[in-house]
Amino acid sequence: MNIIQTAISLNVADVHASAEFAKSQFGFREAMAADGFVSLEHPTASTHIIFLATGLGTFRPAEIAGSAGQGLLVVFVVDDLDAEYRRISLSGARVVTEPATEPWGERYCQFADPNGIVWQLVQWV
Repeated sequence: MNIIQTAISLNVADVHASAEFAKSQFGFREAMAADGFVSLEHPTASTHIIFLATGLGTFRPAEIAGSAGQGLLVVFVVDDLDAEYRRISLSGARVVTEPATEPWGERYCQFADPNGIVWQLVQWV
């Protein structure tokens, strides 16, 4: 198998709100969009993030077309967690977890977007 790209697809109530959060806070840019859909790419990461409107009629399988949320983390490893935390928190983003360091060397913080998706930054120390 030769995987040439990776994407995470998340169902959300407000596609525009999550897309704008990802663009303004994490530097994603719009690759394509349509009614109820936006695909974002990042200049330094090979993973795309796709937001789909909850209940979109074209979503398959329909029985799992609920909203993303509970237990879902979108995680990025960064070089300077504290600088990113300051920048994002000063922008007014909702802080879920302030920077903390786990005994195994993972330093992390978390933010929530307008749809409740939790975005986690990690730096290994």
